[in-house]
Amino acid sequence: MFAWGIFMTRIAIGGFQHETNTFAMAKAPFEEFERHDGWPALTRGEGIFEAVAGINIPIAGFIEAARPAGHELVPLLWCSAEPSSYVTRDAFERITAMLCDDLAAAGPLDGVYLDLHGAMVVEHFEDGEGETLRRVRAVVGEGIPVCVSLDLHANVTEAMVEHATSLSIFRTYPHVDMAATGARASAMLDRALAGERLAKAFRKAPFLVPLPDQCTDFEPNRTLYERVVALEKDGAAGVDLALGFPPADIKECGISVVAYDPDPAAAEAAADSLYGDLLAAEARFESDLLDADTAVRRAMEHNGPRSGPVVLADAQDNPGAGASSDTVGLLAALVRNGARGATVAILDDGEIAALAHSVGVGASFTAALGGKSGQAGQVPYDGRFRVEALGDGHFTCYGEMYSGTKTNLGPMALLRIEDGESEVRVIVGGSRFQCLDQAVFRHLGVEPAEQRILAVKSTVHFRADFAPIAAEVLVVDSPGAHPCRLAGVDYKNLRPGVRLGPGGPVFTGE
Repeated sequence: MFAWGIFMTRIAIGGFQHETNTFAMAKAPFEEFERHDGWPALTRGEGIFEAVAGINIPIAGFIEAARPAGHELVPLLWCSAEPSSYVTRDAFERITAMLCDDLAAAGPLDGVYLDLHGAMVVEHFEDGEGETLRRVRAVVGEGIPVCVSLDLHANVTEAMVEHATSLSIFRTYPHVDMAATGARASAMLDRALAGERLAKAFRKAPFLVPLPDQCTDFEPNRTLYERVVALEKDGAAGVDLALGFPPADIKECGISVVAYDPDPAAAEAAADSLYGDLLAAEARFESDLLDADTAVRRAMEHNGPRSGPVVLADAQDNPGAGASSDTVGLLAALVRNGARGATVAILDDGEIAALAHSVGVGASFTAALGGKSGQAGQVPYDGRFRVEALGDGHFTCYGEMYSGTKTNLGPMALLRIEDGESEVRVIVGGSRFQCLDQAVFRHLGVEPAEQRILAVKSTVHFRADFAPIAAEVLVVDSPGAHPCRLAGVDYKNLRPGVRLGPGGPVFTGE
């Protein structure tokens, strides 16, 4: 039953996070959710409060917003795994069982808040979040409000909209507003606890947008998200836009608009208004990917007067989008073109990181680096390397997006490539971690602002911490399991009629 007011209510809180790239190689087993890597390890009960404190993530923002309102927060479970291919059946069933068992044991509740991603695909379910919410509803019933926060890249589904009282979605990419989104979810839950019945409106766009084009620092996204805020200022209870996660071969992949209001007509009108703006903006989405050699040569033009590093985004080998983070196409281009003052991060090769630790700083060795994940056409970089620095993978991020995050990435090494006339170094580790914070470089003694070229395995998130120091940012079309050109992607399960990219070819399903 609903509480009479919004104070002294009991709210269960939890989270289950995964962004699934169905074109990636490695799946996400249960053990990946148990690990503390870039995010906290799987945590149950009261330990959640300490695990997420001070981190820019939605559940932390929800807690900070809900406590002053006098709510009693009942912690369930929170976990995440680095983006990858499908979440295994075993992992999904074990984690949802824990979540629902803890929910059933929580006692009388007035509401539920869940910190979800929105793009989880499971071996036996296309819609991981929709199924999670269905199971949560089976425990708490239809009378309890269940409010959810989602990532901007959520592939919002009919089931998510149906089973959640409200969906609050990130409005920035890079995601600097994660905690703020949790706070907005708290405000939506307060409205429901106060007795408001929110009508829902949902729209699904007929085209996909690749991740490099989803950055909210640029048009048309900047104006679209200004419209989201304006519609709420005009009176709608809640309006949000999810730009979707294209490398998910599922029926409901893609862009969505959601709107909420006590007045059904107002919710529909807000959704229609934003949806119309979105359709009108399709032609304004632009991709500007450069091949690796062109990007490197352009970056080398800045190797004269210093104005900050040129940042090369190895967008298609971004582990934050499920890629392996071990392809060496951009690294090889830097060496081939004789780049100087260049540092690459982070190349995932635990074998080489361990070897570097065994031989020690100053030693040199010959080895095959990277290219070991099994992707078609990808081979290691065979070369000679000198160990310049070693790290344990424990550092704190200070950039706007990951501020307060304490990592646990295992052995890392800074290697200088001793081949040819280039001056190229590479940071190697044994855990996939998107290079989106300058702390990655500083952990190995590299000051980012003093480099001429920084090559980061990231698509957009790096911009939050690296754009302020960059002379130029170039997005590189180099091999990887995160496709940034959608026209050639081999979709099988997408709904027919969707355009593969703005103005792109139509998926027919044939």
